[in-house]
Amino acid sequence: MVQPSLDSVSSEARSPETAPLLEFDHVGLEYPFEGSMRRIIDEVNLSIKPGEFVSFVGPSGCGKTSILRMVSGLNPAPIGEIRYRGQPITKPLNNIGIAFQNPVMLPWRNTLNNVLLPLEIVQPYKREHKQKRAEHIRMAQDLLATVRLQDFQKQYPWQLSGGMRQRASLCRALIHQPEILLLDEPFGALDAFTREEMWSMLQALWMRVKCVGILITHDLREAVFLSDRVYVMSPRPSRIIYDAVIDLPRPRTLEMELSDDFNHYFSNIRRHIHHN
Repeated sequence: MVQPSLDSVSSEARSPETAPLLEFDHVGLEYPFEGSMRRIIDEVNLSIKPGEFVSFVGPSGCGKTSILRMVSGLNPAPIGEIRYRGQPITKPLNNIGIAFQNPVMLPWRNTLNNVLLPLEIVQPYKREHKQKRAEHIRMAQDLLATVRLQDFQKQYPWQLSGGMRQRASLCRALIHQPEILLLDEPFGALDAFTREEMWSMLQALWMRVKCVGILITHDLREAVFLSDRVYVMSPRPSRIIYDAVIDLPRPRTLEMELSDDFNHYFSNIRRHIHHN
């Protein structure tokens, strides 16, 4: 059973009722192992509202990345059900953006054309791309300007730093205005300074698109900075053992990391991880 935090209770009391975009209904996961089935996720029950940013944190191997794959529809939930707008997710969704730890950019395309790629392959943008290419280019340029890459549109991936490639990857994930953005430790390979800079840039992009964000991370400060809600998962067979609503104003600044409120959330989340 989820242990609701005092933070969660007080914030929920102030929040208007909103129909969830995603619902997890008794979701579990198990894999074959040495002739039997090994349970990875015991049971997850939760809902995510439109425009909400949530993070999943917990020990390695507890099934966090598997949750992203189930939400995307690449591997639908084998136990229980994940519903999108009330309908079970049984196949890959079209209206998602994905960013991984290692940004995969096509080496023969420059930054601008890498960002434009989803508009060339995702409907309904694909059928309109030739006629609306100028408009699509402006959309890409606006996103690149948000992450300060407006002067690097013609550069190729090998000419960009790791942080620049990740910024471009985030723009590409959001260019088609998805309803759901899936983030699998997107900043794990970056140095600490660049990683914190990326938090602010991701926040700016997300606030612009207003999609659901689902982040997998081992960085608890990153989870607090970016999230409206942080779910703490136990070791496998995993379940959600703590649910913290992060009631900090947006846009958030890096200076907030030094505040008592920020450290209150961080400490509570860390305590629940280390007590399990």
